[in-house]
Amino acid sequence: MRQVAAFLLGMLALVAGCTMPEKTVAVSQDAATPIRPAKIAIEFDRSTVLRQSVSGDAGVIGRPVTIDDPVRIASISKLVVGIAVMRLVDQNKLDLDRDAGAYLGWPLRHPGFPDQAITLRMLMSHTSSVTDNADYILPLDGDLRVMLADSKAWDSAHKPGSYFRYANFNLPIIAAIMESATGERFDQLMARLVIKPLRLDACYNWSAGCSDNRRSQAVTLLRPNGDLAKDAMVAPGQADCHFVRTQSGSCDIALYKPGQNGSAFSPQGGLRISARDLMKIGQLMLRSGKPLLTAKSYAEMVRPQWTFNGSNGEDDNGYYRAFGLEVHLHKDKMGQPWIGHVGEAYSLRAGLWLNPATGKGKVQYVTMIDEFAPVGHCLDACP
Repeated sequence: MRQVAAFLLGMLALVAGCTMPEKTVAVSQDAATPIRPAKIAIEFDRSTVLRQSVSGDAGVIGRPVTIDDPVRIASISKLVVGIAVMRLVDQNKLDLDRDAGAYLGWPLRHPGFPDQAITLRMLMSHTSSVTDNADYILPLDGDLRVMLADSKAWDSAHKPGSYFRYANFNLPIIAAIMESATGERFDQLMARLVIKPLRLDACYNWSAGCSDNRRSQAVTLLRPNGDLAKDAMVAPGQADCHFVRTQSGSCDIALYKPGQNGSAFSPQGGLRISARDLMKIGQLMLRSGKPLLTAKSYAEMVRPQWTFNGSNGEDDNGYYRAFGLEVHLHKDKMGQPWIGHVGEAYSLRAGLWLNPATGKGKVQYVTMIDEFAPVGHCLDACP
């Protein structure tokens, strides 16, 4: 179901004008030299690379992929947002259990359960009863409150806080809360709280945090037949629109209203980051969040906020068994516990996983994957 939804939403986003029109890309100009899927795997400990494997192309003929090329890492973006939220919790600018509407300036309520406050903890653990059925992608001048007024945005059968349902739409709401609490735009906030302190060359939707011309170094995401999925190749300095345009066709970021939209920078999946820099996020977590997080906030982030009991959530045939605050909790075939997150969109499959017991972690991603192929955790193998 996630693959079908991701594919359809991706197509709708292109039609809506999420970027400048992206043309179909041929698999190869020469049948003897087809574009090869990018395949990257890095194993690391708290401070060093232990092993790495790199093969394939960066979605462009004749350009081998490297561990320093930025790629749209899909839902692993959520985990990085979680780190930023916990920094704001440490700074007493956010409270995990406060009514989220108090930050937004308007009631955030499930229409079927109007007396139940919805909190950051619920949003971050995917127990808010928010769904993706009304979409989660807004135009630049869109209003989050209007979208949440649609009954399809909610799980009608379950009270907030009682049931796990993984939903991308939680993230634009979280981003709007972050903006409302700080007065800063989401991309700039992420750069200040996480990207710059860790000296990463990364950004959400090619905005604050990335160096000049970083966009031209991107891994172009292709479907198995070579059709363009995301991030078409551009020349250094070439401009394109990274947002869903307004109904009038404008791509002017000045039309974005912090605290009222939350969607434009794709907090749910729009982080562009290299495998090397994603490893640094993993190393931060292997150090229990140091130096960005207190021990208390890190422990809260990675402890189970929800555990499947057989009926209290959508486990997706065993794919989800426990979840923290934007952290997926998983056990491998040997029963070893891992914490991290997966990424799955635009024919990319990715995983960032940490084993607290061994103090080691993994970053893996593969491109040009059939979006209808069986989903894996990108832990032992990717996909």
